[in-house]
Amino acid sequence: MSEQVTVLPGDEYNQTLVNNVHPHDWVNPEPTGTYNLVVIGAGTAGLVTAAIAAGVGAKVALIEKHLMGGDCLNVGCVPSNGIIRASRAWAEVRNAEEFGVHIPPGVKYDFGAAMARMRRLRAHISHTDSAHRYKSLGVDVFIGEGRFTGSDAIEVGGMTLRFKKAAICTGARAVTLPIPGLQEAGAYTNETIFTLTELQPRLGVIGAGPIGCELAQAFARFGSQVTVFEQECRILPREDPDAGRVVEQAMTRDGVQFLCEAGINQITTRGTEKVIHYTRYGQG
Repeated sequence: MSEQVTVLPGDEYNQTLVNNVHPHDWVNPEPTGTYNLVVIGAGTAGLVTAAIAAGVGAKVALIEKHLMGGDCLNVGCVPSNGIIRASRAWAEVRNAEEFGVHIPPGVKYDFGAAMARMRRLRAHISHTDSAHRYKSLGVDVFIGEGRFTGSDAIEVGGMTLRFKKAAICTGARAVTLPIPGLQEAGAYTNETIFTLTELQPRLGVIGAGPIGCELAQAFARFGSQVTVFEQECRILPREDPDAGRVVEQAMTRDGVQFLCEAGINQITTRGTEKVIHYTRYGQG
């Protein structure tokens, strides 16, 4: 039996997701012989590596301690594209008159339904990355935390797996920003923002990289008042400046406000609101 994992909110869609990518009743197989390849981490890289190796006849073990599918399925491109598409539909309705479509007053916008759609799509897709599917591909799937015990051995769930080669595909995660008061304020990250079921009236987004920009635009289209804080002098600082300006203009039309060259000093909590204290570089 694997460790129980919960993905919030605990509705039928997230239960389906967990049943696929971290089934609580999963029983790890008994390792037999030496594996040609042990893959640690069942995110995008690990899944592709395991599937290809098994497809050419290798004896493969795949180890995952949390959710198979990794960031892309669970907290990355799948859920983000789900809400981006929904927010674009909302924006198209608001701008429908430009195209000769007259929407009567009183249209209802349901953020909870939009997020439920995202969870439903994610749950449907999760079968592709599921433990049972990879078992059907001939991969021995182990749910649990792996620990190397030698140059050719790894332990998981109290069992030792021998191998000829190992592929470490454990990925990475965002660092916790050293901003006083940030953790106490309960800030969302890309790992928690998709648990929302109610629209937040105001959002402060720290960082104007690709993820910050796409989430800022989506929530602005949903109706949140969004302010983006960026240390550099422009948004998308690693991208072409001309492309960044095009994106900034589009996001500004959607109501996103930008504060560039802004350093955040601390975050305080006043009742139910969080207050961001910042300094504009060159302004004291």
